[in-house]
Amino acid sequence: MNENETTWDCIVVGAGAAGLSAALVLGRARQRTLVIDAGRQSNRVAHGIGGLLGHDGRPPTELYAAGREELAAYPSVELRAGEVLAGERDGGGDGFVLELADGARVRARRVLLATGMDYRHPTLPGIEERWGRSVFHCPFCHGWEVRERPLGVLDRGETGARRALLLRVWSDDVTLFADGPADLAAEDAEQLRAAGVTVDERPIAGLRGPGDTLAAVAFADGAERPCEGLLVPITMHQRSTLAEQLGAVAAGPGPVSADAIDVDAQLRTSAGGVFAAGDVSVQMPSVANAIAAGSIAAAMIVHDVAFGG
Repeated sequence: MNENETTWDCIVVGAGAAGLSAALVLGRARQRTLVIDAGRQSNRVAHGIGGLLGHDGRPPTELYAAGREELAAYPSVELRAGEVLAGERDGGGDGFVLELADGARVRARRVLLATGMDYRHPTLPGIEERWGRSVFHCPFCHGWEVRERPLGVLDRGETGARRALLLRVWSDDVTLFADGPADLAAEDAEQLRAAGVTVDERPIAGLRGPGDTLAAVAFADGAERPCEGLLVPITMHQRSTLAEQLGAVAAGPGPVSADAIDVDAQLRTSAGGVFAAGDVSVQMPSVANAIAAGSIAAAMIVHDVAFGG
């Protein structure tokens, strides 16, 4: 297969909030930048982005379309649809060679990993079709839209108690759905009681409600409990082994991420010349944080290119 002989200053893998933010900074610094987009942004299913200054409630797809339109003004930036399957250091230099699913091979002096993560939520019937709407993992992103309604948390133990107490910020009517024994320490049980949180240990059969809305949690015994918003735990996982192939190590399991990429304050990974921004390298994800991380990483990349770092 023919290789593209262009050596980009930076290849950005991923065109979500972090990747597009980075590409904008790189373009404004006249860096030859290739953005490769597999189109798998995790929040595309959400009705809107909550809490992003200047874009509060804006659908994610609209934000990404606006970002791509802005990048079109910078001739040094190219966006390409595709998926990066493999990567390695260029044997003839200090750069990198990435291989795409269509067989193309592209070279760069620096690589920014902004591929996002796979969000794995519980497999309870009814969650999938409501995910990112009436079922969510972040109350700061979705709590306002379901405020002052009957809300629930699907969890147990210490983490369940903490999530339920946090959700009380948005509603006085919160139920901890344990789907079995709640496994609560005495102190946690007392805190929930004092906060007015109901603990329901009945086995859950699924969620009920029209379309992507939620009206009730249905139990195996046939009963239902009103619930119009459900907070559930998630675990984020890397979508590929690209980071590992390039020599970037994982930080280890955290509160929500199983294998986030380890980065320093400048978003550098353990592999020289490889940076990471957005969900791939954080334990507490948000669009606002991803945009900021992309901007920081891009500035550090420009410094690396300019000073031969």
